[in-house]
Amino acid sequence: MKVSGFTFLRNGQKLGYPFVASLRSILPIVDEFVIALGPCDDDTEKVLREIGNPKIRVIPTYWNEHIRPDYSVKGFVYGQQKMIALFNCTGDWAFYLEADEVLHEDDLPKIRAAMENHLDDGRVEALAFDFRHFYGNKDTIVWSPGWYRSEVRIIRNTIPVWSSESLFFNVVVSHKKSRQPRAAHTGATIFHYGWVRSEAQMNLKSAAVLKYWQNRPSAAVDYSNIDATALQPFTGTHPKAVQDWLPKVEGIFQADPNHKLTPREKKHRRMRWLEKIFGLRFNKKHYRLIR
Repeated sequence: MKVSGFTFLRNGQKLGYPFVASLRSILPIVDEFVIALGPCDDDTEKVLREIGNPKIRVIPTYWNEHIRPDYSVKGFVYGQQKMIALFNCTGDWAFYLEADEVLHEDDLPKIRAAMENHLDDGRVEALAFDFRHFYGNKDTIVWSPGWYRSEVRIIRNTIPVWSSESLFFNVVVSHKKSRQPRAAHTGATIFHYGWVRSEAQMNLKSAAVLKYWQNRPSAAVDYSNIDATALQPFTGTHPKAVQDWLPKVEGIFQADPNHKLTPREKKHRRMRWLEKIFGLRFNKKHYRLIR
């Protein structure tokens, strides 16, 4: 069995991505890692080269700056870059890990086992993970139907797939039709640190990528503007690969007590109440679980 890892990246250092930690966390279980690297005006490429791991293969790319975000699919440039990397993977499985996502070393054996166990089962087209979204600091996670709790990150590299944007995969059925992949769950968790970077870096990132998602300006990001009831303390351990990157601030992140809930936050609060009372789970996912 051969396993390819892949991602896309641009200005990772300037925009506060823990991409080195992300790479180091996945390299032990892949045979190659393909990076579609867009034009950078920081030291991202230099840092990647300095890792010095022969498994890493960097493919320079250009970004289409003119795709309209109001046409049909938002963020399509992300999907293009993701697919450039995927199309250069040579493994039986292709493992997509975004630059702000990190694997825990304790989960590596079960991820490897899931790939081996399902390698010869053609019904399983993808492998899914639970997600832990950190918010504001290393001691706080956000738990809400508005944040995907489970998603596919490993796809079988012997079937026709594409991605309209960076989050999910579509299996091509015909020239006119595609569907969500059939998946088994790995039993593992991906640690997402995108909302742990500084607010300054988050606002810089938002300004850099906004044009790929919408035509109108967006308000500055203020981490404290969130429903405090969606925040929970994290009591586990962080992956070893990311511990040196994490800000040292401790304790649960403090939301603004005067924050006025948005209609979306009100809806998600009601959904969490229903989950608690009736044992429901309003998971936002883009796959069909068969195992």
